[in-house]
Amino acid sequence: MAKTSRTASTAPGAAPRAVIWDVDGTLIDSAEAHVASWREVFAREGYPAIERSTFDRWFGRRTTDVLREHFGPAVEDAELLRVGGAKEAHYREALEAAGVEPLPGVEAWLDFLAESGWRLGVGSSAPIANLNLILDMSGLALHFDAVVSQEDVRRGKPDPEVFLTAASRLEVDPSRAIVVEDAAAGIVAAHRAGMRTVGVGPYHDLLGAMVSVATLVDLPEDTFDLLLDAPVPELDASSPTTTG
Repeated sequence: MAKTSRTASTAPGAAPRAVIWDVDGTLIDSAEAHVASWREVFAREGYPAIERSTFDRWFGRRTTDVLREHFGPAVEDAELLRVGGAKEAHYREALEAAGVEPLPGVEAWLDFLAESGWRLGVGSSAPIANLNLILDMSGLALHFDAVVSQEDVRRGKPDPEVFLTAASRLEVDPSRAIVVEDAAAGIVAAHRAGMRTVGVGPYHDLLGAMVSVATLVDLPEDTFDLLLDAPVPELDASSPTTTG
């Protein structure tokens, strides 16, 4: 992290505060594994190949949601679940073969925030099987007080349910929570939940986050303290939900 003259601290008696983390693209670099898994499963099932720009727009959203959007109403839910399940299984196999490492700055930030009194949670559109594998293989599992997956909510990002559920499990008011995300759908979801946001990754300047950086190493040390005092952007139904 980028050092400043100010460090985070929790005043005695202050309301609890939390940082809620997305996983794919935020804690680990998993984009290429996802793309390869989509391509493999679509080819195996005989579906037309998809452009990389389409994959980019899918990042951060639930598998069944993007498949429904892609195929339309003609394909039955059971088929979406089958294809989506095959893709996620292939993705997990790819991670197990290649290994999982946290992105630069992740471990330092998790340690720093925990030592400074922040509660830490995960709010992801991914299946719990993916999250368990990633958090265990990366060595990050013990950092988090709550993990919310796609199985825990009815609606995926950009709906705020995943982050509101995480805040509830962390016993933190949404106004005292900050979300770290790499996808526009997640940023919109966080703002709709009344939470502040940090955008990270190659599309960081396109996400609409309150603070954005290419990597967590570039994030100033006082970012989270300062964000709690900033107004949350007001969004409407026309707010963007994807990058690309």
